[in-house]
Amino acid sequence: MKKLLAVVLLMLTFPSFAAAEKIGWKDLIPEGFTPPPVKPQSYYDANPEEDRQTNLDAPVVEALDGKKVRIPGYVVQLEGDADKVTEFLLVPYFGACIHVPPPPPNQIIHVQYEEGVPYENTYDAVWIEGTIKVERKEGELAVVGYQMDADSVEVYN
Repeated sequence: MKKLLAVVLLMLTFPSFAAAEKIGWKDLIPEGFTPPPVKPQSYYDANPEEDRQTNLDAPVVEALDGKKVRIPGYVVQLEGDADKVTEFLLVPYFGACIHVPPPPPNQIIHVQYEEGVPYENTYDAVWIEGTIKVERKEGELAVVGYQMDADSVEVYN
């Protein structure tokens, strides 16, 4: 009986034991909302006045709030030290927020990862896992619709 009670207490104390639901970027978009198409860099080179984030009022999926998820994406570095990145934006395609304007807020996750992602792992796609929060945040690079404190970040395979 004591062992059973100990296991139950551990499961309640450490919710990270729960399996993460694998999701994709389309799962962050409510049904009926169509994000703008991604334009090539050449378009923004020829039209610099359009080099800004659009659809700032893009709706989010409220049902995701508090769910443990696993999602692939690309890292846009925000904070870190000489060895690793501890705060970043996760975006659905390479170059978002850096080479081209940010996608709509419902296509960006602001991530805190205390352990840090080694710099060499930030140039390719990664998987992140953690509990997602539906929470709007305005930053220097973009307005985001989701937040996450990551439990793990690993190179996409």
